Amino acid sequence: MESVIAALVAGVLTLAGVLVSNSRSRAVMEVKIDSLTRQVEGHNCLIERTYALEQDVAVVKAEIESMCRRRIVLGLS
Repeated sequence: MESVIAALVAGVLTLAGVLVSNSRSRAVMEVKIDSLTRQVEGHNCLIERTYALEQDVAVVKAEIESMCRRRIVLGLS
């Protein structure tokens, strides 16, 4: 009978230890996931800004080419 009680106590203590350990691991994992989420959001913002800049550069490039063509047509080169 004593061995059964000892086994139950050991089992309960082991279960409690596992639950505490999993709780801490989960907390650490959530912090890491939050950090990675912030980094990804920052990266996505940078990609959006880069895309907008590329579009602006394309517009400016087209305007410059148009101005050069007008100068050539008018003979101002």
